Amino acid sequence: MAPVSSPDELFAQKTDAELLYLAQNALRYPPAVGEAAVRELQRRELVPAAPRPGTGHILPAPAVERGLLAEIGQQLFGLSRTYFVTPLLLLLNLAVFAAMVAQGMDAFHPAANTLIAWGSNFSPLTLHGQPWRLLTSCFLHGGVAHLLLNSLALLFLGRLSETLVGPGRLLLTYLLSGIGGSLFSLWWHSAGINSVGASGAIFGLYGLVLMLALTGAVPMTKAQRYSLIWLVLLLVPGELEAGLKATTDNAAHLGGLATGLLVGGVFKAVGPRR
Repeated sequence: MAPVSSPDELFAQKTDAELLYLAQNALRYPPAVGEAAVRELQRRELVPAAPRPGTGHILPAPAVERGLLAEIGQQLFGLSRTYFVTPLLLLLNLAVFAAMVAQGMDAFHPAANTLIAWGSNFSPLTLHGQPWRLLTSCFLHGGVAHLLLNSLALLFLGRLSETLVGPGRLLLTYLLSGIGGSLFSLWWHSAGINSVGASGAIFGLYGLVLMLALTGAVPMTKAQRYSLIWLVLLLVPGELEAGLKATTDNAAHLGGLATGLLVGGVFKAVGPRR
């Protein structure tokens, strides 16, 4: 009978894309799965490892969990010269939502007229003198659950994208993809739409990452390119399918994705950032 492999040995056989997927969706699995995925990502230097307190001692399980959360938090929220746009975008989304709630909005089921008043992509107004709604709608959300889901996706994809292309190009991609998603939503929903959310901009980051991996626009190994391609191919169809089962504006998702692909192609044409 063959000996049972340890969790670390099993996770060492997984691809980067599989590990990133497990780390991003850690809440769906037992805690040990997410921790093992993060450890393997750290071993491959895809996620920087923070120093552990003490030497030669095994930390108690609660301390390990706290250390893991603190480590992930530091990597996601810790500002630096080359990583600051993603946390600022997240804070802006949170600040707008908090302001709306402070003004009396229902945090779980916002009224349509409230969203319109704050700048949603409402066809009759966007198409007749208020085009700024194409962008402002990307910073509004239809409830706490909507905000949290988009925030998690933004943290993950924003961190990855900002590392690859830099803060300036990340911000440009995010804003253009948000506008692109809003425009496609208006075109698709010809009977009218009242849409909010950062999803179009976030799908633009999926498109950006995919184009960078396909074209080699930024330096990366063949294994890293394949991992990013599979990561996008694993996550995007699932999210689009989930959108079909809910009141989600998949048109904005597709418009943002297409814009991100286009922007990634432009980055390839103009060359690496200086």
